[in-house]
Amino acid sequence: MPGRPSGRVFDPGGIPSRAAPRLHAEAHDAGLHVRGVALYKEYHGAGTGGGVTALRGVDLEVKAGEWVAIVGPSGCGKSTLLNVLAGIDLPSSGVVELLGFDQARLSEAERARLRLTRVGFVFQRFHLLPVLTAGENVELPMAEAGLSRRERQDRVRELLSFVGLEHRIGHRPAQLSGGEQQRVAIARALANRPEVVFADEPTGELDRGTGAGILDLLGTLNAEGTTLLTVTHDAEVAVRASRVIEMSDGSIVRPSGAEP
Repeated sequence: MPGRPSGRVFDPGGIPSRAAPRLHAEAHDAGLHVRGVALYKEYHGAGTGGGVTALRGVDLEVKAGEWVAIVGPSGCGKSTLLNVLAGIDLPSSGVVELLGFDQARLSEAERARLRLTRVGFVFQRFHLLPVLTAGENVELPMAEAGLSRRERQDRVRELLSFVGLEHRIGHRPAQLSGGEQQRVAIARALANRPEVVFADEPTGELDRGTGAGILDLLGTLNAEGTTLLTVTHDAEVAVRASRVIEMSDGSIVRPSGAEP
């Protein structure tokens, strides 16, 4: 089991802003971290055959501290929903509230700032920068947020120790296994102490044993209070989640607790 840093890994703290827009949350239920109402997402253009509707009237609420797993067949809209809820993409219609912010009322710069300072995202294929070391990949979001070099270096060591890779701090992604790269990606997602972490198929590229280690890390984060939303085909992820949402053809077909 990886070593754990002192204190809570994700402890929400003030992140200084350099010439960044000031964000003000709307009045909302403090226990509600993510809310999507009547979400539709349509894609048009070449290759879409006149258009594709990826989300069809999705309603979803995620409370602080939950671990929600979104499951369903390939192409059913799971990853699209995750990107929309995380503010990476905007819905064609509907409302997304992330940590109290109506995403449609924020500028692109404000949405980016919110994701940088309060949200973490773990990609299926890691998306580490190949020219940077493991330590530099983890440090990058903190540099963008304006933390001092000393703060960044201390935090990098803390996070890489947490995921069991402090000894790999100077290695580039090509020198790491798939599981090690995913651990670095998780450390990077936690860099600015997010309150919510979105993970798209976090074990999808990994063997079962390595994937179990990644799930242990996610379980530790959730046990300490981090809100998790994961898209997965992995039954083990769904078993560990506190709630499972099933999607089909862009819609939620079986919310948690529904009869099979």
